[in-house]
Amino acid sequence: MEFGSAVERILGNPSGFFSTQEQRLRAMGIDIAGYALSHFAFRTETNDEYVKVREALERHATSNAETIWNGRRISKIILSEPLLPAPGIGVSMIELIPPVHQSTYKMGLEHIGVVIGEKLEEFANAHRGNITGRQDQGPYCQPYYITFPDHTNVKFYARSLRDVCVLEGRTFDGFHHVSD
Repeated sequence: MEFGSAVERILGNPSGFFSTQEQRLRAMGIDIAGYALSHFAFRTETNDEYVKVREALERHATSNAETIWNGRRISKIILSEPLLPAPGIGVSMIELIPPVHQSTYKMGLEHIGVVIGEKLEEFANAHRGNITGRQDQGPYCQPYYITFPDHTNVKFYARSLRDVCVLEGRTFDGFHHVSD
């Protein structure tokens, strides 16, 4: 998608966000070139904003597998056309997250997911001095993450968030919403 596309206007500047996170990682000696991006995560400040952003993104999407996580709705939206945050890098999934349930997070573009694959543990061990922590998001998803001073993150996964959703039994065959 070209700069200024409808999805980019909804999310802000995904290419700039990716570039900033990539530069921060490089400064730590972490090179993510050659790894696939799983998704961009976007946090909203209110539930009303969540619904508005979800509706806006769905106009440019093929599906949404909305679920409940920690008592809140979370959308995994598959875009009709991938975002292209850098040459040769495409991202089709947006993880849309409603108001914060814990800790301090950045509203708007909050994290990128990087798929490390089977060597995730080796990767995390090699960069343990920079890793902030690890999340347990179920049997198929335990990403490591680095949190930056502006409360944004980069998360490192063994498999893409889309693959995790499929393993958990979700389908991307339309728009599935959780009832309020």
